[in-house]
Amino acid sequence: MRFEMSMKSEAERREPGNEQAIANLYASMRTELNQIYSKITELEMEVSEHSLVVNAIQPLDPSRKCYRMIGGVLVERTIKEVLPAVQRNKEGIEEVIGRLNEALERKKKDIAEFEAKYKIRMKKSDNDVKDESSKKEGNAQGVLVGPAGAVES
Repeated sequence: MRFEMSMKSEAERREPGNEQAIANLYASMRTELNQIYSKITELEMEVSEHSLVVNAIQPLDPSRKCYRMIGGVLVERTIKEVLPAVQRNKEGIEEVIGRLNEALERKKKDIAEFEAKYKIRMKKSDNDVKDESSKKEGNAQGVLVGPAGAVES
C-alpha cells in the first residue's frame, strides 16, 4: 500500500524552519489527506460494483456460463467459479478501505497536532463568509406575505 510509507508524522521527519516551509509542509499534509479520501471513495465505488455483481448472479443457476474480466482479458467461467472469487475480491477491498480509514484518522490527528503546534487556522473563503452572513440575516428577517385572496393589479 503506497500510503503506509508516508503515514509517519510529517512533523516527526523534519522540523520546518520558517513560515513558508511550515505552509508547504502543511499543504503537503492536506494534499495527502485528500488523496486518502479519494482512494477511499474510489474503492467504495468498486465495492458497490462488486455487490451489484454478486446480487445479480447469486440467484442464478451455478452451472450457468458467465464472463469475467481478468487482467484485461475476458474469460468464460461458470457462476459457481466466479461468485466466490468476486466475493473474496469484495472482502479484500473492504479490508483495504478499513486500513485506509485508519490511516485517514492518523493523518487527521497528525494535521490537528501540526495545526495546534504552529497555531494554524484556515482562512474562510469569501463564499463561506457570505454563507454565514446570509444565515445570520435569514434568522433575523421574516417573510412578508399578503392576504391569501389578494390579487396584484
